[in-house]
Amino acid sequence: MNNKYNLRAIAAKAIGQVLDKGQSLSTVLPELQKNISDKDKSLLQELCFGTLRVLPELEWYLQQLMEKVLTGKQRPLHYLLMVGLYQLLYTRIPPHAAVAETVNGAITLKRPQMKGLINGVMRQFQRQQQELTAQVQTQSSRFLHPGWLLKRIQDAYPEQWQQIVDANNQKPPMWLRVNRQHHSRDEYLELLQLAGIEAVTHEGYPDALRLVTPCAVTALPGFDAGWITVQDASAQGCTPLLEPQNGEIILDLCAAPGGKTTHILEAAPEAQVTAVDVDESRLKRVAENLARLKQQATVLCGDGRTPETWSNGQIYDRILLDAPCSATGVIRRHPDIKWLRRNSDIDELVALQKQIIDAIWPQLKSGGTMVYATCSILPEENTLQINDFIHRHSDAHLVNIGTDESPYRQNLPSQDGGDGFFYAKLIKA
Repeated sequence: MNNKYNLRAIAAKAIGQVLDKGQSLSTVLPELQKNISDKDKSLLQELCFGTLRVLPELEWYLQQLMEKVLTGKQRPLHYLLMVGLYQLLYTRIPPHAAVAETVNGAITLKRPQMKGLINGVMRQFQRQQQELTAQVQTQSSRFLHPGWLLKRIQDAYPEQWQQIVDANNQKPPMWLRVNRQHHSRDEYLELLQLAGIEAVTHEGYPDALRLVTPCAVTALPGFDAGWITVQDASAQGCTPLLEPQNGEIILDLCAAPGGKTTHILEAAPEAQVTAVDVDESRLKRVAENLARLKQQATVLCGDGRTPETWSNGQIYDRILLDAPCSATGVIRRHPDIKWLRRNSDIDELVALQKQIIDAIWPQLKSGGTMVYATCSILPEENTLQINDFIHRHSDAHLVNIGTDESPYRQNLPSQDGGDGFFYAKLIKA
């Protein structure tokens, strides 16, 4: 037992900030992790991400176990109970330790008088666990998605929606991008094998390796030296489509945290790359990634809708527009997306994407290439968005990068594959 802090209480606070205040875990966790050990940071992340991944299931259990849901000032205890049930269901933490630490979390949350209630609910769940877990499989909550999002996925993919939902509910695989400036993918695969780390290649992306068992980056050969970057396989698809060349002037728009910026420079180290993002705080990550890989790029804070405020009239040979989107293709990495997004957000994002692509198109030279990408699986942000763009711009020529059925490439999340990701390739006539 750790007397300095209670991880279950910290997790309950984090979940409350997501669900009650609309903050993302990526914003909340770094602050909460400041004063805890590295080992406990990993467990805290598991408790938070895992609880939000299966949130409807945990809500259903609590409805069966309690006559009245905890609200108001007692709400943090509701989230504490969720964390407790998650431990019993999905972790290897010994049940007695999970119960004891969850009960103690009530003290940390300044509700010591509620210890008996927390203990009673946890013990009752243990007694009824087999019966309750069988019943939950018949509930709509078993899909672990909000109703509006489930309907959108079903409408867009009537034959594949269940596989998509199942993939969204899995823990994400860990993909690496090998820096070809240091090693080929096969050479680095051998280095992993020598280090006792098992990995497999991706048939579609030449720099991608998936770790069979995820591990800390500190265990990866040459991570600090920039030999590899942690990046999902689907996100690695942008640079091969962009085909950057040495000496070209290239824009990476909506660039943070910089994974695609650094990939462009690995492919074309002598290109003049400008990375632009509207979020100044996230640009720090771009600078950090460039520094680790010992690369040079111009990093600017700017709004894609108003390039005249930051571009100085620059015309680019190639533009990668990784547009702001619903992130419905990366839910398994960010399960809080399911509870932070609203149905009304989609129309707002579609309007924003339209503004950005219309504003940046004049900055592309004649004969230049633009790759439009999102980590969304929704047609409104992807195929329909680009179809509308082409209708508005007679000088936009669509390159077929897909199949006979569609010129686009839409990756769907899969258990051992990449995330959900969309690409369109345009040439300016």
